[in-house]
Amino acid sequence: MEYKKGIDRKFRLPRVWSNQELKKFAHLFRGNVINVSGWKDEDKEGEHYKNYFKNASSYAISNYKSEARGFQGEKGEIFLDLTKKLDQGLIEKYDVVFNHTVLEHIYEVHIAFANLCKLSNDIVIIVVPFLQQMHADYGDYWRFTPLTIKKMFEEQGMNLLYLSFNSEPNASVYLFAIGTKNIKEWSKKIPPHFSYEDPTSTGDGFENFVGCHAIKNERTNPSVKDRFKQIMDAFR
Repeated sequence: MEYKKGIDRKFRLPRVWSNQELKKFAHLFRGNVINVSGWKDEDKEGEHYKNYFKNASSYAISNYKSEARGFQGEKGEIFLDLTKKLDQGLIEKYDVVFNHTVLEHIYEVHIAFANLCKLSNDIVIIVVPFLQQMHADYGDYWRFTPLTIKKMFEEQGMNLLYLSFNSEPNASVYLFAIGTKNIKEWSKKIPPHFSYEDPTSTGDGFENFVGCHAIKNERTNPSVKDRFKQIMDAFR
């Protein structure tokens, strides 16, 4: 994927990447959609996430504390605390629950994630950081691995349908994931994908796992010539 020259690699690059991932799939979803803790619903590229879900029959936004980029008091906006028990009327009210870079800011992350899954009768889409500097004075507690996300969905009786990550050098890394309660149906529309292996080798001798390109490593695999010299030196 190509980015604008000089793009901020700590925050903007992974956001742009995750937006592109969402655009691949958002048009496939129908029914009632909610952007949970979505603040102003802005994608930070001049658009609103509502426009991504072109086939939704309704679109809602929920927020929490106004001082934490939260409740705006806008028409149709829902006040929702993900750490509290959900109102019965919200259980499985939505067909699609979308949540972008929120879970890392909630200490009670397992409660919050369980509530995201309870809100949905089918799809949960999340974007979370795997590697990013600490930020936000209202709390920043967690970073996630692909295995974490897979396990969290399974604990809620859901299947991880799709998971991807960006792998640009010297950049923060986000995970994009889609979970579902109807894996058989969605597997026909979205080929299941889960991996924490990066397809591009770093050449430093370590595993090509998520995040392998984020930190430059001067160590490289020894050449055949150097390795031969090491072996010969051992016999001298």
